[in-house]
Amino acid sequence: MVQQLRPDASAKIDYPDSDGQPMADNTKQFRWIVVIKENLELLYVDDPQVFVAGDLLWYPVEGDNTIRQAPDVMVVVGRPKGDRGSYRQWQEDNLAPQVVFEILSPGDRVGEMLRKLGFYDRHGVEEYYIYDPDQLELTGLLRGEQGLEVIEAINGWVSPRLQIRFQITDQGLEIYRPDGQRFLTYSELGQELEQERSHVQALESKLRELGVNPDEIV
Repeated sequence: MVQQLRPDASAKIDYPDSDGQPMADNTKQFRWIVVIKENLELLYVDDPQVFVAGDLLWYPVEGDNTIRQAPDVMVVVGRPKGDRGSYRQWQEDNLAPQVVFEILSPGDRVGEMLRKLGFYDRHGVEEYYIYDPDQLELTGLLRGEQGLEVIEAINGWVSPRLQIRFQITDQGLEIYRPDGQRFLTYSELGQELEQERSHVQALESKLRELGVNPDEIV
C-alpha cells in the first residue's frame, strides 16, 4: 500500500518581503510614486493611526503566500505608523488598505491591470486610482454595491476617505490637500522649506536690529 503524505499543517509558511520586481520601470513612474506617497505621509504626519507605504507587499490571507500584491502606494486608516517588511493583514486587525494607487508605465499590460483590479476588488479596497503619466489619464474606482465601480466624473473628484482632490490639467494630474495645498515634488518641498528658513532668518535679523534677542522670546 502506498502511503499518501499530507502537508504538515504546523509547518512555518514564509511570507517574503520582496517579489523580485523593481519598484518602477522609469523615472517618471518612480517620481509619481514618491510624490503621492510622501505627500500622503505629510498629510497624516500628526495622525499615529494612518499607515502609508509604497511598493510594500500586502498578504491578505494567512496561510497562502501566493495571494499577494504590492500597490505602488497604499493607505491604511486605523493602523499605526512603523516599519514593516510586508503588510500581513491578519496581524493588522484584519484591516485591508482602504486606498491604493497604481502608476502606469509603458510596460504595463491590460491583462495585468485587470488582474490587479480583481485582487483589489476581492480583498476589500475602497478606492483604487490608476494614473498614466504618459497619456495624462486618471482612472478612479470606488466601492459600490457591485464592488469597485468606475468613477465617471474623475476631474475634480474628492476622495471620500482621504479628502484629497484630483485635478486634470494640460500638464497632467494635480492633487490637492484638504487645505487647498497642491501635492509638491521632493524638489518643491525642499525649496519651500528653504524659503521658510530664509524668512525666519530675516525676521531674526530684524529683531536683533531692534535690540530684541529672538532666542529669549518665549
